[in-house]
Amino acid sequence: MQNQAIDSAASDSDLLASLGRGEAGALEALAERYGARIYRLAFGITRNQADAEEVLQDVLLTLARKGGSFEGRSALGSWVYRITTNVALNRRRGKRLEVETSLEDLLPTFKPDGHRDGDRAFVLADWSQSPEQELLSGEQRRVLERAIDGLPEHYRAVLVMRDVEGLSNENVAEFLGESVPSVKSRLHRARMVLREQLTLALA
Repeated sequence: MQNQAIDSAASDSDLLASLGRGEAGALEALAERYGARIYRLAFGITRNQADAEEVLQDVLLTLARKGGSFEGRSALGSWVYRITTNVALNRRRGKRLEVETSLEDLLPTFKPDGHRDGDRAFVLADWSQSPEQELLSGEQRRVLERAIDGLPEHYRAVLVMRDVEGLSNENVAEFLGESVPSVKSRLHRARMVLREQLTLALA
């Protein structure tokens, strides 16, 4: 590759064009622009620093190999998210039996009359919303991290992309190859699991 300086303010399309021409600085500029987001999403899905670092390298290698042929039918950021999600999920699948728990074992249980089992404090809790406001102490954070670790992979991916990355339901559905209603359902159930684990741990 040519050793040529790349303007850090260059557009994504300009960087991809530079990458296609073999200019070495292009991949470095793309890594600077997207590396943190790639790593954050990869870690959110794999829950492992070493795996997230490998996913980051794999995604950058994919950009180096295929970036020059990117057709631009969607934003580059969307393409990067899609690649990252696929690579991270593939890496996670080989390890999921080691840490994941059946979602049904983590969700709240209900009586035949529809009322929730358990202490009155559980009944009054709201399990449907994002638990971000609950992250007040180190113990709560540890409980939350363990709960996220135990989520089945696609529930965890939806949760990370929606509540950490702030992506829309439509984007998440596109990246995972799912329907929007499926994404909404998985997000709701994942949030219920996290709220349930926080409630049980702090009761």
